[in-house]
Amino acid sequence: MQALLSAAQLAESDFRAQRERVEALKAKLSTMDGGDAGNLLALADFFVRRSVWIVGGDGWAYDIGYGGLDHVLASGANVNILVLNTEVYSNTGGQASKATPLGASAKFAAAGRRVPRKDLAMMAIAYGDVYVAQIAMGANNEQAVIAFREAEAYEGPSLILAYSQCIAHGTDLRHGMKQAARAVASGHWPLLRFDPTMRRRAMNPFRLDSPRPRIPLSEYRSREVRFKVVEQTNPGAAAHMLDQAQLALDERYRLYEDLAARDGSRFHPHWQDI
Repeated sequence: MQALLSAAQLAESDFRAQRERVEALKAKLSTMDGGDAGNLLALADFFVRRSVWIVGGDGWAYDIGYGGLDHVLASGANVNILVLNTEVYSNTGGQASKATPLGASAKFAAAGRRVPRKDLAMMAIAYGDVYVAQIAMGANNEQAVIAFREAEAYEGPSLILAYSQCIAHGTDLRHGMKQAARAVASGHWPLLRFDPTMRRRAMNPFRLDSPRPRIPLSEYRSREVRFKVVEQTNPGAAAHMLDQAQLALDERYRLYEDLAARDGSRFHPHWQDI
């Protein structure tokens, strides 16, 4: 019983060992008579730690529900959050959200959104004690699996932002994985992880998992109607917004590289102070 109560349950191997211990306990309890044995048998499965996940889209996480999300991140609670980021309000008709990128057309931004998308990853990293990851299965599924494992093992709030395709993008969803890979290759969606536990070992908690952009942003955008429709209706404005988006992308990536190169013993979680 003491082993069941004190067992660490962080890695998958820990959970497997705990399930085996619980099964052994249940087998023993099933042979015993008495109300106490029956009550404990009914509760035995609760010795395996439950994994708690909150799942939502970018309209909720970046925009209309951000206050609630921020409250959970600031709470210190051991809860995991997965945001499926389609960069638009997918479920309610394709309205622009604060995750909609500069230059993309959406409802309420038909001529192209005129400001860059919110960098929710960096906002969460600023807390210093929140596990944060940006993933894209089509670009690097191994990095995505590692991020889920680390988030699950982290004793505190964790946030995973997953690049997700949507019909509102105006692209062939059969090739969604390839388009996700282009998003990463262009630098539009950098892959990263921030693990606060690394700071306890004087190691840099910020890891940039994607290489420097190797294709221009225009190559990624040229395959999606949400960008091409602006080019057709107002070519000058579309070209200007693309230039501005490329400059913002380059600056953001420079910041990420600077964070990734820092000495872990001197790493400060508040990126605003850099």
